[in-house]
Amino acid sequence: MSRPPVDRSVASGVTEFTTLALVLAMLVVVIIELPSEVFSPESKSFFFAIGAVGAWRYTWWLVQAVRSVWYNRRLFPRLRAEADAAAAVSSPPELYVLCTSYRIDPEVNFRVYDALVRELVDYGVPTTLFASISDRTDVDVITHVLDDHGWPDNVEVRYMFQKGDGKRSAMAEVLRAISRRLPEPGALLISMDGDIRLEPGTLSRSLSFFQADPDLGALTTNNSAIVTGGDATREWYDLRYAQRHLVMSSLSVSNRLLVLTGRYSAFRADLAVQPDFIDLVENDHVEHWRFGKFKFLSGDDKSTWYWLLKNGWRMRYLPDVYVSGFEELPDRRRFFASTTDLMRRWYGNMLRTSNRAIALGPRPMGMFAWWSLVDQRLSMWTTLIGPTVATLVTLFVRPSFIFAYLLWILFTRGIATLILAWQRGRYSLLWIPLIYYNQVWGAILKTYVSFRFNRQKWSRQGISAGEPDDPVAVRRQRAVGHVLHGFAYGVLLFALILTTGVLQPPDRMSLAIARDMGGERAATPENANRWLSQVITTLPEGSTVQLPAGHLRVNEALLDSLEGSERIRAVRLDGDNGGHPTTLALTPGVAASIEGPAGEPVGESTLCTPEANCALTLDRQRLSLVNVRLRVEADPIMEAVATAGP
Repeated sequence: MSRPPVDRSVASGVTEFTTLALVLAMLVVVIIELPSEVFSPESKSFFFAIGAVGAWRYTWWLVQAVRSVWYNRRLFPRLRAEADAAAAVSSPPELYVLCTSYRIDPEVNFRVYDALVRELVDYGVPTTLFASISDRTDVDVITHVLDDHGWPDNVEVRYMFQKGDGKRSAMAEVLRAISRRLPEPGALLISMDGDIRLEPGTLSRSLSFFQADPDLGALTTNNSAIVTGGDATREWYDLRYAQRHLVMSSLSVSNRLLVLTGRYSAFRADLAVQPDFIDLVENDHVEHWRFGKFKFLSGDDKSTWYWLLKNGWRMRYLPDVYVSGFEELPDRRRFFASTTDLMRRWYGNMLRTSNRAIALGPRPMGMFAWWSLVDQRLSMWTTLIGPTVATLVTLFVRPSFIFAYLLWILFTRGIATLILAWQRGRYSLLWIPLIYYNQVWGAILKTYVSFRFNRQKWSRQGISAGEPDDPVAVRRQRAVGHVLHGFAYGVLLFALILTTGVLQPPDRMSLAIARDMGGERAATPENANRWLSQVITTLPEGSTVQLPAGHLRVNEALLDSLEGSERIRAVRLDGDNGGHPTTLALTPGVAASIEGPAGEPVGESTLCTPEANCALTLDRQRLSLVNVRLRVEADPIMEAVATAGP
């Protein structure tokens, strides 16, 4: 298997060492602060957050990884041998190249066309190069390249100036021009971006697969990045390419892909000049119940992929052939904002196309590829379960649980990045935080875009589309999107609250009762039998019941409800020790079951403190009473019942 280009961009050694120091420091803090009960059976809600859902997600990811290894180590070597054997016998009769450039830096333009022309000369097949360009400077650059190569006989260059309304119309014009030339049977088409440099041997090592497999409709290759930007940007791109390599390899086992990358893909020319293929590239659109009909701005690689998928053609990923992209964030000084813009565009393209692909069913693509499309829809919600539940547990159960979640992140993402590095051939510690950023922030963006996928923007060309012309309609659409998005996440949040039980601690019931009592509690004691019985029997084993401030009444009904109960879980009743201390008004029957600080019977007024607490005896169980003043007094309701005549 060939190696990636030596000039791909990676982080510096200083950055890697600094990241290592930060990861080790975080690991030490997490281990020190890790709560002991994290792995207790009582921690069911936290286990749900990082265990059950995590097991499901990482099992699916592991399946993808195993399939990727199987393809790269077992299946692809056989396919490579067949392709090399076919290349020794025949080659395509002619080749067409569609290269779209829009305001590319002249230096990058020169390097791209210099590598492309060199590859075309080495390949030796009669080639028509359609350069879809934006201004006259591009013509000068390409002329310079052809001068350097002596105007090769097998390469014909045709210039087509773009309208400036997006890549789709430019591609459609070129495809129509190719169709008018009536490509010979077996002719091939290469579609590539104007910022992609072909590495030596790209054409000879990729196009031979079409001679070996007559059912192959298109293929794409491995990618590397030459990045202008900081270390985080460099590793962000390389991590994305490592993840892409794993998924593409896995899908190739099924002879299908999830996209035919616009950076570099090759097609059978007779398919690419079909009228419905060209029309889909130029006018691809969707009919939506809320947005109506709107055309796609970007995502031409999703349109070409969908056409081949719908018509049952095979697709293939070549892991041993690299092309290098000259990558740069829209604003290199704003990593978060720029990566957000790019991911919103990419995820919008995915979401706009996946519904209709899923609707095709498993038959034209196989069950695995079909489920991969479904999983894209599910994963953007399941990915949010972990951080959401971890936040709930941290806020409402115990703050130190956040350290357990950090340990989970370091462990799982560390293993995931090691597997990616094994297949990618290199590793960076920056991948650990970056993969978590891609997963969680990417999931948030996917859910955001899924309710607003008509909004499209292409930062390089400065154009946007998809929304109505009427400003009132735009505001209405956006408002409905906000409401639907909020409702969907609210349903998820509510389900997690009910499932994990993090918002069901009885202490909060006590606080609510305390607020409802208001200022009348001191003058008129509130009967606390019912709710006190509930909290004593529903708290986790060994818990403390926090009593609200004020004056509460307890009578024999409490003892009757708890007598013989096997569900008594609390071990202590703790009163409020603030400005309004807790006072329990006891009937004589209840007072008889309580021992004072020295084991004596409770008198008319007894104070229970942390140093001298009291105890309520229920059969063989004892509940300590702390920070509570006990007063023995008759219950007027019970007296009324006892003295009532027939």
